[in-house]
Amino acid sequence: MEETFFKRITTAILLIVLIVLSFFLLKPILLSIVLGLILAFVFSPVHDRLVKIVKSKNLSVSIICIIIILLIVIPFWFLVPILIDQSIKTYLAAQQMDFVTPLKSVFPSLFASEEFSQQVGSIIYSFVTNVSNSLMNSFANLILDFPRLLLQISVVFFTFFFVLRDKEQLVLYIKSLLPFPPEIEKKLFDNTKGITSSVIYGQIVVGIIQGIIAGAGFFIFGVSNALVLSLLAVLAGVLPIIATGLVWIPVVIYLLIGGNNFAAIGVALFGLVASTIDNIIKPLIVAKRTSITSPVILIGMIGGLFLFGVLGLILGPLILAYLLVILEVYRHQRVPGLLVKS
Repeated sequence: MEETFFKRITTAILLIVLIVLSFFLLKPILLSIVLGLILAFVFSPVHDRLVKIVKSKNLSVSIICIIIILLIVIPFWFLVPILIDQSIKTYLAAQQMDFVTPLKSVFPSLFASEEFSQQVGSIIYSFVTNVSNSLMNSFANLILDFPRLLLQISVVFFTFFFVLRDKEQLVLYIKSLLPFPPEIEKKLFDNTKGITSSVIYGQIVVGIIQGIIAGAGFFIFGVSNALVLSLLAVLAGVLPIIATGLVWIPVVIYLLIGGNNFAAIGVALFGLVASTIDNIIKPLIVAKRTSITSPVILIGMIGGLFLFGVLGLILGPLILAYLLVILEVYRHQRVPGLLVKS
């Protein structure tokens, strides 16, 4: 009895030590592995259809990998120099821009005090300068850190290839580790799949589409540094509640103050279309899948952004969603509709 107990304790300690060591071993590439898993989930329907045509899982996944690589390499090759150039121009323009005079013309009574005007102008100037400087440094670091970035991308595609090819075996292996009966496992996987689809397709994909639509308005009506603004609109589009209005509304105000009324109206129309199109696209993409409410998604995205960087916009809400699913299984009942809806 004591010998059996000792073996169990030793095994548990050894397992914990190996798990901790494995975590530190994988920590530098953990986000790349997770991104590979997310890409495998996104492209799983494409793989299922393609494998019926080519009759080979290896060939199907290889074709998808080549397509994704081309979609990454071609924009990276052509757009990064443009983004760096526009971010530098934005930074230089921010150094010379007068922020107070337009505000005085719109709010003359509020900016009657010269001291108050100088303080507000200094705050706005510092904010815009810091943002544009950070943006410029981020794009420049893409080139400076290219060797490390290449290794991370290699891990992403290595994970993506084998997870997508062997997804059935991976699911069976995960199920074998879960301490739940079959009916609970089915419920857990169904809810997890539904919520993952809701976050990735319903929020991320729709948000990117909204950002592209708003960005098209910037290009069509000749807004300066349209590519940088379009990228910011895409990033803002994935945030629930906030969305692309965070970008296109200030642009419209800037155009109106500058007397460019035609461009302002045009950008506003594209912005309004981008802000309302999710009511049309999201039901088509998400259908009736289980989803979590917008406040939970927003909190998860903001927390994930601080913890994981840009990838946290996806990981944050997924982590909260999986927690809610586990709580639902643990309580043997559905989570209140305040957090999860189906």
